[in-house]
Amino acid sequence: MAKESELPHRPANVEYETYKLGDFKLRSGGTIPDAHIAYKTFGDPKLPAVIYPTWYSGEISDNVWLIGEDKTLNPKEYFIIIPALFGNGQSSSPSNTSSLKPFPDVLFYDNVKAQHTLVTKHLGIKHARCVLGWSMGAGQTYQWLTQYPDFMDVGIPFCGSAKTSLHNQVFLEGVKVALLAAKGAVSGGVCKGEALVKTEDYRGWSDEEKQIGLKALGRVYAGWGFSQAFYRERLYEKALGFKDLDDFMVNFWEAWGTSKGKGSRKHMKYHLTSDRPREHAGPYNGDFEAAMRGIKAKTLVLPGKTDLYFPPEDSEIEVENMSSGVGEMHPFPSIWGHWAGGPGQSTEDVKWLDGKLKDWLAKN
Repeated sequence: MAKESELPHRPANVEYETYKLGDFKLRSGGTIPDAHIAYKTFGDPKLPAVIYPTWYSGEISDNVWLIGEDKTLNPKEYFIIIPALFGNGQSSSPSNTSSLKPFPDVLFYDNVKAQHTLVTKHLGIKHARCVLGWSMGAGQTYQWLTQYPDFMDVGIPFCGSAKTSLHNQVFLEGVKVALLAAKGAVSGGVCKGEALVKTEDYRGWSDEEKQIGLKALGRVYAGWGFSQAFYRERLYEKALGFKDLDDFMVNFWEAWGTSKGKGSRKHMKYHLTSDRPREHAGPYNGDFEAAMRGIKAKTLVLPGKTDLYFPPEDSEIEVENMSSGVGEMHPFPSIWGHWAGGPGQSTEDVKWLDGKLKDWLAKN
């Protein structure tokens, strides 16, 4: 994988840039005052554009593993744009918008609207070759495909879904409750944030609560991020180099959770309240099948064969509801579970994914 400093894009010392959106009105009725979206670009703006949004808790740099001169996403062939989700600590987030307590509910609709504004008004892109992404990046890919169906030629969501399944909502409720327990708070319900009698009752997190909560979040995710077979085959030892389960829990999962402190708490609430609302955007009026039929771009759906919260069965339903000839589904032949699709630690899965991207872009 190429190092960021070796890629032809903005100067190597520029971590990311920001674009001011002004007072950004949300679909929920709220507003993010003086909002901004963070982004980074790779390649020449004259090349075909690829939009590659960040994932749950991911920063812009966490997407770079799929970009390089030896990859399909080659900056010498494409102008690659990585926009950051609201709440990730780089775009407008609780950590950099302290005047908003609590931070307002933000939907995928809002994120993609902001990304579209960035891409068209600031970067001057009128049409994209491709939109793609892993996990919540896949969710945003579906949102792009339904919200702006004529904007791109190709869509490639991998290890994600067009709508949060009921099972996924139950899983996330468990993660959320573990997080909130650290500050003595409780859930306001499935697909809702912290229970509050009044908005002014909200209080922030102490440093100790943050650490306890984010470690708990990481440990709950440990049973979901990788498959049963991953653990059975002890790939946490053989492939990742940890000495035993305790070492893996502390130095992989707790470390992952606590490294996301700037954005994770807001991302968790956002992830749970968004319900992947592709079917609610535009003219679909809650009709999931109509939303899938509204996709025009050739769409390659790549679920993980052993992904515990985005299973291939859900992807099959999505493709079945697309118009004839629009979508195809091919599962990662991997025991890495959700992590088969990112963030680049399974080298064989990276090769498989890169090959699928290359073939799909060549065909369509």
